[in-house]
Amino acid sequence: MTVVESWSRVMNLLQECAPADHADLPGPATEKMLAAAEERMRISLHPDLRDWLLRNNLDLPEEDVDNDVQCCGFAGFPDEGSFFLGIRAIERLYANRYTPGGVNPPDQPDSPFWRNEWIPFLSDHDGWMGKFVDLRDGRVGEWSIGYSTTVGEFDSLAHYFDSVAEMLAQISYKAHPACSVVEGRLFWS
Repeated sequence: MTVVESWSRVMNLLQECAPADHADLPGPATEKMLAAAEERMRISLHPDLRDWLLRNNLDLPEEDVDNDVQCCGFAGFPDEGSFFLGIRAIERLYANRYTPGGVNPPDQPDSPFWRNEWIPFLSDHDGWMGKFVDLRDGRVGEWSIGYSTTVGEFDSLAHYFDSVAEMLAQISYKAHPACSVVEGRLFWS
């Protein structure tokens, strides 16, 4: 399954089980927006990440952005403590994680905390943990301040979105232990 197909499945399930949350999500990024962000970040987005952002750019509207937090997003999706990033939030978090020389720490290139080839797409408000797409091969990994970075947690962004779709299916069948739907919104207990 492609990233577009997997994301479409996520959106269909979200619309079905949490229509109020689905209605809040904004439209897509444009090629112009992505090209400008790539130029500022001095990277080329992985094709899967690009295809996803061209479907939904999950940045909050400017008036809803809280400048006191590292990242802003739509609370409660995909889970209680983290949210998907739009292109502005990706750019901001990438700039915060960027390291001269490309690897942090530089003396541990085989097991770094961060590599500049990792582009975040999901985070918490502080930018202390989240998921990234590896530009080198498209695999999805996870970082968390104070813990080892996991590279290759998912083979691709499509595989990660498949896991989100499975979680939403459990929620819609009322079979998820930590989430239910209240008035069309995901509610985490």
